[in-house]
Amino acid sequence: MNTAWVDLIAALAVVQFVFFGFLVGRARGLYGVKAPAISGHEGFERIYRVQMNTLEVLFVFLPSLYLAARYWPVTWVVALGAVYLIGRLIYWRAYVRNPASRALGFMLSMFPAMGLLLLALLGIVRTLI
Repeated sequence: MNTAWVDLIAALAVVQFVFFGFLVGRARGLYGVKAPAISGHEGFERIYRVQMNTLEVLFVFLPSLYLAARYWPVTWVVALGAVYLIGRLIYWRAYVRNPASRALGFMLSMFPAMGLLLLALLGIVRTLI
């Protein structure tokens, strides 16, 4: 499999984050939450938290994706990346509806990010030994 697939997953993760940012901007207008406030209406706060949590996980996901792709089959890395993207979508939909129901989406995005980080570390150590 071509490594451009890894680039596609990375680009889609950034596009997804930008989309969540767009939703935050739209929610500001919808719920009347003026910048720089980050609280004021629960509907806005839920959408904002999706964006911020995505940023927190994205910080681990992107470098881990590229590092893992240097040491492991691209197919594995792309598959984990695709699960991450789907997990973020599930997380978004669940968190906006009912924050208590976010666990599946969180796991489907956090586990791939952590898995990629572990693969990256194992690949690096394996190369050094």
